[in-house]
Amino acid sequence: MQVTIRLFALAKQIVGRSELPLQLPESATVADLRQELARAYPELAPLIPNLMVAIESEYADDPRAIQEGEEVALIPPVSGGVGLNPRNSQAVTSSLQTV
Repeated sequence: MQVTIRLFALAKQIVGRSELPLQLPESATVADLRQELARAYPELAPLIPNLMVAIESEYADDPRAIQEGEEVALIPPVSGGVGLNPRNSQAVTSSLQTV
């Protein structure tokens, strides 16, 4: 079966596209998807173990079967936010107390 994989954030940057076509066997699972992605797109291989997979807008674990026509998305881990350091911790603490 042919599926279209939607890419976000770092995965999208690595590949340079927001969508990828991927051929999978009819009985493919998320684990099979990960293996095929690593084979077909080696530049993604280092990121694949850390990717969250969403099928039809719900996170899916490796045993989850993929059906033809379902929307599949790869979501890299997200990090960031305000770091606490001696120069800004007081400002962050003050703003949290006013919320």
